[in-house]
Amino acid sequence: MVRERGEKVVATNRRARHDYTIEKTYEAGLVLMGTEVKSLREGRANLTDGYAYVDKGEAFLDAVNIPQYSQGHWTNHAAKRVRKLLLHKDEIERLGHAASAGGYTLVPLRLYFSDGRAKVEIAIAKGKAEYDKRQTLRERQDKREAERAMRTRNRLGE
Repeated sequence: MVRERGEKVVATNRRARHDYTIEKTYEAGLVLMGTEVKSLREGRANLTDGYAYVDKGEAFLDAVNIPQYSQGHWTNHAAKRVRKLLLHKDEIERLGHAASAGGYTLVPLRLYFSDGRAKVEIAIAKGKAEYDKRQTLRERQDKREAERAMRTRNRLGE
């Protein structure tokens, strides 16, 4: 059997980048059941409502929806269950301290396979206020318009 190489992204949480200011990211492994892995390999997952937390020196991922495997039977998994994260002890401590600090939360950014192993990218994030979200959108729109103007100017100059 040929081993997988490279990185295959299964799901991204674009909403998290809109709603939160990302401070620092960590890569974590996941403890999964067989049908969860098969469902992920089909490219089915939703990170939108997901969050992570630290409890008694262990990190967990909650509210991430991995739908049941279509060809599974009685061994199928629950779609939204708490999954354990695989991190080093010092990383778990750092995440725990950051999450307990006011205004910070642990948010999953993307779920992917790295060399055949399921990984999740967790971020320490701080919630944005509504005006910050509007300002980010405005900056993105201004940048897009400036690039568009430069393109048309370069075409006319040729």
